[in-house]
Amino acid sequence: MIEYKPQLKRVLLFIIVALFLTSCALNGIFLQPTKLRSKKGNTSKMVVKSGDNRVTIAIDEAYNPTFTTESDTTNFDFNIKSVVFPSASGNLLNAWEITPKEPVKSIATIIHFHGNAGSLYHQFLAITPLVKEGFSVFMFDYSGFGFSEGKAKRKSVLLDGNSAVDYVLKNFNQTGKIVIYGQSLGGHLAGVIGPKRQNDIDGLVLEGAFSSHKDVAKAFAGGFGKAFTKEMYSAKDSIVNYKKPLLIIHSEEDEVIPFYMGKTLFDAANEPKEFLEVKECHICAPKYYTTEIADKIKKMIGL
Repeated sequence: MIEYKPQLKRVLLFIIVALFLTSCALNGIFLQPTKLRSKKGNTSKMVVKSGDNRVTIAIDEAYNPTFTTESDTTNFDFNIKSVVFPSASGNLLNAWEITPKEPVKSIATIIHFHGNAGSLYHQFLAITPLVKEGFSVFMFDYSGFGFSEGKAKRKSVLLDGNSAVDYVLKNFNQTGKIVIYGQSLGGHLAGVIGPKRQNDIDGLVLEGAFSSHKDVAKAFAGGFGKAFTKEMYSAKDSIVNYKKPLLIIHSEEDEVIPFYMGKTLFDAANEPKEFLEVKECHICAPKYYTTEIADKIKKMIGL
């Protein structure tokens, strides 16, 4: 028996290391940021898609964007002001204050929590269709995303989301009406932060959101994935404490976050609530259902 102990130890060590690495990999799927770096005196550039067009974004030292299509400046139906604000995570975060162009007057402010990848420079087109309906949008990059400082961690993301609400209340509350609108990972985050900040907001929208970290890990990696994923905080556990108007949007064609997770969140939530079942791709609803979503949000906040 003694002669097999060293071999047994090696096997156990291998299993422990494998489980640790698998756990880290599973937890890493939740945050996949694009980190952008600025050099003083230089302008950064990137390319995103807007419909059938490829839009080049030139970013100056203050992170303000200029959009061009081929050689022509592109005029969107909104104004963008880039700002930097401090987060309770200890990091300075880059954000955009997006407002409708005149003569449209802002009717409410949407605090946008974006998804798990890229940066606000990649994600803004997922929410800006609502600006032409009269909403101002405050969107920001979590720690480690875009030009925001720090590392991308789920603990930091939670602190960042709360700090974004604080910033809007003090600096960008133009109309007195505030709605948190979260998409994908941001939808899950909104489902956690919304209940805690319900005295500060008028409504909550979750689009393409997953119900919990463990649930989405199970969907991708089965029971093994669920077992080795840390929960930390859960939208389906938090949403039961939310009492204000709630709109949940999920596409039946969503190939990223399973449709049933939107239903799980809806079933766990209190009235007043509404479920909007849509088609098209993951978090594409504002593009294809702009007016319908805008009307539902207006109704939520009493407009």
